Amino acid sequence: MFDIDLWREIFQSINKNRTRSLLSGFTVAFAILLFTILFGVANGLGNTFSEAFVDDANNAIFIRSGRTTKAHKGLQAGRRIQFKNGDYDYIKEEFGDKVQYITSRVYKGVNASFRNEENSYTVRACHPDHQYLENTLMTDGRFINQSDLDNKTKVIVIGRLVEEDLFLKTTALGKYVNLSGIQYKVVGVFRDKGGDNEERLIYMPISTAQQVYGNNDYVDQINLTYNPNMDYDQALAFGRTITKKMKNRFSVASNDQRAIRLFNMAEQSKGVNQMTSGLGILILVIGFGTLIAGIVGISNIMIFIVKERTKEIGIRKALGASPKSIISIILIESVLITIIAGFMGLVIGTGVLELVGPSLEEYFIKDPSVSGTLVLGATITLIIAGAIAGYLPAKKASRIKPIVALRND
Repeated sequence: MFDIDLWREIFQSINKNRTRSLLSGFTVAFAILLFTILFGVANGLGNTFSEAFVDDANNAIFIRSGRTTKAHKGLQAGRRIQFKNGDYDYIKEEFGDKVQYITSRVYKGVNASFRNEENSYTVRACHPDHQYLENTLMTDGRFINQSDLDNKTKVIVIGRLVEEDLFLKTTALGKYVNLSGIQYKVVGVFRDKGGDNEERLIYMPISTAQQVYGNNDYVDQINLTYNPNMDYDQALAFGRTITKKMKNRFSVASNDQRAIRLFNMAEQSKGVNQMTSGLGILILVIGFGTLIAGIVGISNIMIFIVKERTKEIGIRKALGASPKSIISIILIESVLITIIAGFMGLVIGTGVLELVGPSLEEYFIKDPSVSGTLVLGATITLIIAGAIAGYLPAKKASRIKPIVALRND
């Protein structure tokens, strides 16, 4: 049952001993404040790494061609490696279920116009699987499909900003856009988390681009995603196998690094994962070190408080107060101060993160924030520590005989 006299007595005690109460509260508030800021910064770094790779699938492999730098098997250095549709088919068939999605790319620069609006854009011709490699999000219509490839249809999918540039307030879906003198029907509009550059791209079927812009089967790049069940080491080994077989296919020396270049997201992801894990452990150690310091601080203060109130406890016992009631007063006071101070530390820490968050982006810390559950857990830990710190000396003091307590200096 709620005892108003008990709470009045607790608040009177806090008010009477303001310095002691403030000192106790400051220890808790400072511990929670540091804990909040540390984990907020760690989360901000994690957000930066996550956003850096949000544009592409995290299990992607990009295969690009270049020129040979070493003579090999009677072939001169400086030979240009040209990928073709057959190389796309070879990878798709050779590696089977190790490949999740695969696409080729052809790049072309075009002048696009619709009515009186005109601008220059990059066309990225590809296969239907490309949508899943780039995490392309359709807002209207559809992406390129297999029927478009088979029939070499003149259709395009445009980025959100292309639609804004050319169509102003009119929807682009179903309209025809002139790309360097050729009319293409817009069958879809997409957005991309990669930013403005990605949303100013135009996609078209690769078979259409090959026919219109060269009448050949050349491709500029082959991209794929590996089976997501692979771990980092398996994915890296898979990438090395692809490189080796493609070099053999084009008679490229094994130590020629420029003729066939492969970028494996697994390597990047593994490095980032190791870095964030190490950072997380470091922050965790520092954060818990801060909490331990807070626990030690509040424990020392509670021991001092109980010792300081020994005479008061003796008077209470002489007036008939039970040991249980004496312990309850000290415990509730300790827990109340910890809760209020912990909440203040959380509010100040969150406020600091909100205030300095935008300025931290230049240091690669984006949207620093902290989980409320985590901070609540830290606060509860301090509350329990404060309760234990108050309980043990209070229980000991409650057993002292009134006459002994009254004589205590």
